[in-house]
Amino acid sequence: MKRKTKWMLFGAAVVSLALVVTAATAGQILPAACTTAATTAQAASAVSAVGIEADKTSPPVVAPPVAEQLSKAFHDVARTVQPSVVSISTMRKVEGVRGRGPFIVPFGRSPLRDFFGDDFFDRFFPQPAPEEGFVQQGLGTGVIVSEEGYVLTNFHVIDGADEVTVQLDDERELDAEVVGGDAKTDLAVIKVDAGEIEGGLKPARLGDSDQLEVGQWVVAIGNPFGLRASITAGIVSAKGRSRVGLADYEDFIQTDAAINPGNSGGPLVNLRGEVVGINTAILSRSGGYMGIGLAIPINMARTIMDSLIEHGRVDRGWLGVSIQDLTEDLAASFGYDSTDGVLIGDVTDGSPAEKAGLKQGDIIVRFNGEPVKGVDELRIEVAATAPGTRVELQVFRDGKLQDVDVELGRLEDEEEVAAPEREIAGERLGMSVRTLTDDVAQRLGYEINPGGVVITAVEPFGPAARAGLRPRDVILRVQGVEIDSADDFRREIRRHDLDRGVRLTVLSGDVERFVILKSRR
Repeated sequence: MKRKTKWMLFGAAVVSLALVVTAATAGQILPAACTTAATTAQAASAVSAVGIEADKTSPPVVAPPVAEQLSKAFHDVARTVQPSVVSISTMRKVEGVRGRGPFIVPFGRSPLRDFFGDDFFDRFFPQPAPEEGFVQQGLGTGVIVSEEGYVLTNFHVIDGADEVTVQLDDERELDAEVVGGDAKTDLAVIKVDAGEIEGGLKPARLGDSDQLEVGQWVVAIGNPFGLRASITAGIVSAKGRSRVGLADYEDFIQTDAAINPGNSGGPLVNLRGEVVGINTAILSRSGGYMGIGLAIPINMARTIMDSLIEHGRVDRGWLGVSIQDLTEDLAASFGYDSTDGVLIGDVTDGSPAEKAGLKQGDIIVRFNGEPVKGVDELRIEVAATAPGTRVELQVFRDGKLQDVDVELGRLEDEEEVAAPEREIAGERLGMSVRTLTDDVAQRLGYEINPGGVVITAVEPFGPAARAGLRPRDVILRVQGVEIDSADDFRREIRRHDLDRGVRLTVLSGDVERFVILKSRR
């Protein structure tokens, strides 16, 4: 049986640990230790017998200069950043639910909760509330970012909390208020009254996460399992991790610095003592550290933080297009010789994109002069740009590059800016279609018949299924040619070589996208 790998968000942690050593293990260790001691004593006697006096002290170990310098660098980072790291305790009052029966936890507290941590346990194993209600507690980490008392942390650390308390490095405790949170990036800002702190607060120095390199040393600081001010070291394992399902906007730094329950919201720091990321989650099969941790780049966090402090919310730019990554086949169908860039599958009516003249089938190659690699990169760039900003796009259309100026709008919560990526493969069409009549269009929820053909059935594992086509999808065009009936569809399909692939324009719900239907070579 394959084991499922899960991403763990750690904002809460237990405050006690136990090391368990079995009697069998101890029995194996102790005899070996005794044997070693006896052997050492015999060797010493033998040396004395031949007139050689045994040296009673071991010579000091001389560490290589590089190791000494690295050790000192870790020490300096800890001494510099530790006063800026805080422990965050949260309390959430859960109302009782009558008629649900008694709330029972065997032996007072579940051992699963002790192992996984409170926030993970409650997220994935919710318990029914007792009739009288109860209080849920959590524990996470934060980093002081200003002398005024602002603290940066993860959104899931403070999400739903009724009370938030901050413990400073010197163990003083302060009440905190939530300034704002952003679930789309899993970031939040809280604030303490800096006037209560004699000598003031010591904010951390924020670095430039764009300058991070894979293989560079980093240090994670936080409160794993409630063990305050713990420091672990590792390297940057990868950059730009996305599509892991933790947040809407993902551009994670991957590190092997140990991150565990309670580390959430703590800083990831370079050896110059600069915060380069906010620790967020680990990839784990057991709930504990397994060598893969994720941190939000500080450049992204800084933008979100500034917006939360200034407005209490995050205003994101909106282009108004559905976009998808390019495959070689899709790119070739448009006469484009690269897979860099993103393909516009649909343009929203009345959107900034429509007003600027962007069209379905355009390939966005550059955004404000910078090359665009794929969907995730463009989504983050657009969202990070303030609404009302004029940006310049370079698009590939009809075999030529051209520049388009767009004034970005404001992204609302329900608006989509990306279409899902699809797999393309197959041997036969593997689907049935019928002409989309007015009656069928109404049953599908369309006020006006968009035309084309509707997919009524998809054969599992066939070309249509592998291309991401589904029943109720509406095929509007074949290789750019509009179709009005099933006969039109069949005629246009016959005109093209399915071994090379044919491009379909597909309407799924309210969003159009491109799909390459292709038989297996």
